[in-house]
Amino acid sequence: MHEHLYIVAYDIADPKRWRRVFRLMKGYGEWLQLSVFQCRMSRTRHAELIALLDGIIHHNHDHIVLMDLGPAEGVKPRVVSLGKNFEAIERAPIIV
Repeated sequence: MHEHLYIVAYDIADPKRWRRVFRLMKGYGEWLQLSVFQCRMSRTRHAELIALLDGIIHHNHDHIVLMDLGPAEGVKPRVVSLGKNFEAIERAPIIV
């Protein structure tokens, strides 16, 4: 599966919409900070997320940025992280 690594940051004006966006984002990636997530997604998941977010936000008041860092397998993000460590999401096999 071809996936890219994304950083998603958002500024949502209404607390109720912010909670909806936060809950949605928890299903797509790893929470980094208050309104910032790291997501590893295929093109299909990326398009699905955009469509869902588009239906939640108010375009005149809210703002969401999805930054594509490149192919997840080959990207080595250069990140300065103060405090908690930043580690790019990796896929690992799940053994049941």
